[in-house]
Amino acid sequence: MKYNRIRDLREDHDLTQTQIAKLLGVAQRTYSHYENGTANISIDQIMILADYYNTSVDYLLNRTDVKKPYPKSKVKHK
Repeated sequence: MKYNRIRDLREDHDLTQTQIAKLLGVAQRTYSHYENGTANISIDQIMILADYYNTSVDYLLNRTDVKKPYPKSKVKHK
């Protein structure tokens, strides 16, 4: 799966792959593979990016065109 939206959001925010890779705790090369679809990004990393860019996971995964994130759950997860 190619993750065009994570690339587009990164570029829209004038960030480098190295900066986002650091946020995710991976090498720049690994992050590059996420963007071009040659490696799968974890759910945890998708959630980090959704929070960072203030968007929904579904938007990042091309399941919706609505950028606005969903309201946070009031239930505390363990």
